[in-house]
Amino acid sequence: MLAPERRRYLLQELSVRETVRVSEVAHTLMVSEMTVRRDIDALDGEGVLRKVHGGAARLRGTQEAEPGFSVNLGRQRQAKLAIGRAARELLRPGATIAISAGTTTYCLAGLLTGLEGLTVVTNSLTGADVARRSTGGEATVILTGGERTPSEALVGPVATAAIRSLHVDICFLGVHGIHPDGGLSTPNLAEADTNAALAESADRLVVLADHTKFGIRALAPIVPLAAVDTLITDAGIPDEVRSSYAELGVNLLVASGTGEPA
Repeated sequence: MLAPERRRYLLQELSVRETVRVSEVAHTLMVSEMTVRRDIDALDGEGVLRKVHGGAARLRGTQEAEPGFSVNLGRQRQAKLAIGRAARELLRPGATIAISAGTTTYCLAGLLTGLEGLTVVTNSLTGADVARRSTGGEATVILTGGERTPSEALVGPVATAAIRSLHVDICFLGVHGIHPDGGLSTPNLAEADTNAALAESADRLVVLADHTKFGIRALAPIVPLAAVDTLITDAGIPDEVRSSYAELGVNLLVASGTGEPA
């Protein structure tokens, strides 16, 4: 079992129980207790649970908190890979692009092999690392700086100011929610400002969002739907939702397939 799956299991258990014990989780998942402790340490560092003696405890208000990166990475994994592959087809060597933080955009960042002369601007700690590795260190990767969120995003005034000083050809933006009236949104106020700056820095805004993001209107708006040039989603989107967004004039691209196994 991969780390994202183990960590998702831990959080699922804590959604119905106040605490979990390391020994019980290790036995259920058939892994070592040391592995479970490392997972708990990582999730405690992301602020989505509390490490206690012998296990982990649920945080108050966890349901309202922004999920950690490793938790989200395991959700809709195959759909995100398919979306990333469809987004990759929009790129050409020598492009200057922005990639926002998020797990779907992370999948795109891992698919940049073979694109020479890329410049990648990102506010994602994980995205910067995987972009560098997927291009064999050949791409110019610019990390914005800023304050770190549980989703491994760099946000706040420092990140926003850095982004507003730059210009890119395409911005690939991941979002928490897409709504006909509310546009693109996120639960994090600072991340909304930073993502808006990313969107405004680009000649073309491409949104990467799996089908579960549709109909969600989170706390902080980023940009309206009218600002989106292309919205890439997966084949899980219901026909009626697809039709309703087409009627709104959204250029919706549905990625074929489900990506490669994680």
